[in-house]
Amino acid sequence: MKPIWAYLRRHPLSILLLAFPLALFARLGGWGSGWVFAFSAVGVIPMAGYIGEATEVLAELTGPKIGGLLNATLGNAAELIITLVAIRAGLLELVKASITGSILGNLLLVLGTAMLLGGIKNGSQRFDKRQASSHAILLALAVLALVIPSVFSSSIGPAQSMGVEELSLGVAVVMIVLYGLGLLYSLKQPANPVTYPAVEQKMQGSTLWKAFLMLAGATLGVVILSEWLVGSVESVVANTGLSEFFLGIILIPIVGNVAEHLVAVQVALKNKMELSVEIAVSSSLQIALFVAPLLVFISLVIGNPLTLVFNPFELLALVGGVITAALVSADGESNWLEGSALLGVYLILGIAFFLMSG
Repeated sequence: MKPIWAYLRRHPLSILLLAFPLALFARLGGWGSGWVFAFSAVGVIPMAGYIGEATEVLAELTGPKIGGLLNATLGNAAELIITLVAIRAGLLELVKASITGSILGNLLLVLGTAMLLGGIKNGSQRFDKRQASSHAILLALAVLALVIPSVFSSSIGPAQSMGVEELSLGVAVVMIVLYGLGLLYSLKQPANPVTYPAVEQKMQGSTLWKAFLMLAGATLGVVILSEWLVGSVESVVANTGLSEFFLGIILIPIVGNVAEHLVAVQVALKNKMELSVEIAVSSSLQIALFVAPLLVFISLVIGNPLTLVFNPFELLALVGGVITAALVSADGESNWLEGSALLGVYLILGIAFFLMSG
């Protein structure tokens, strides 16, 4: 029993693995779609954590440069899997909302929590001002790339017209090229706004094959749970009154990124605010510059074309979130009040999105 308790102390999220069999029992026992959705969502959390841990081990064994590429590629694997399943199910609004929610969650919820708790424990915390400026520029570019198709699409044709799809594909190509250039730049620099260094909490004694097995097992677990989660969305929407939009913009991003969010907060508590900012902002950039355009191309293969046309509420939230995060981090210094401001903006948006679903 002692080894088990010791492991749980080091990996507290592992207790949530119990949600996997509970989700299975809920499906087989006819407990209702709400229980299936809830248990499946909770079960994704530790699986996403294992994907992150395995990626860090592989990054350590392959060296810092290749490790940075692994972190960039697999950092949002859990959420990518969920959105792919949703695209196959035709829940395109859920996918778009989750893209918006992921960006906002990292910039406002994660960064705000890190600054709040880090500021309470350590007082004023500093990070690289020049890096913060680079973050702001790339974030503005990423959001602009998402805004342009939404604004121009009304002059081109209906949302699912060929012209709008071609615009989305063109923008997606440019975004992926920019992301690739960022990765290329990362091979020549020790750190950059697109990839971040592996977190210091490594799995001691792990070997390459164990990391691969963990990565494969966790990925399979996320795929199965995502199928169950997405399959219960429509029933949950019908029974609870919550909209598909609210589930996508608030719940799905939190579930898919909890493990990474906790790491950002932990390093802030250790007075390593620069790494915390890097993790939060890098994840947002990965979603905007890599995951979103990648989903556009994959959706064509699946047969449910996804366009980069977002509704006005999503666009307003994205622009407001990026501006707020940029202003807070512009001076290269953070404190608990600035963290509270970021969290306040996120809560305001959450309340508005919740009431929209009512």
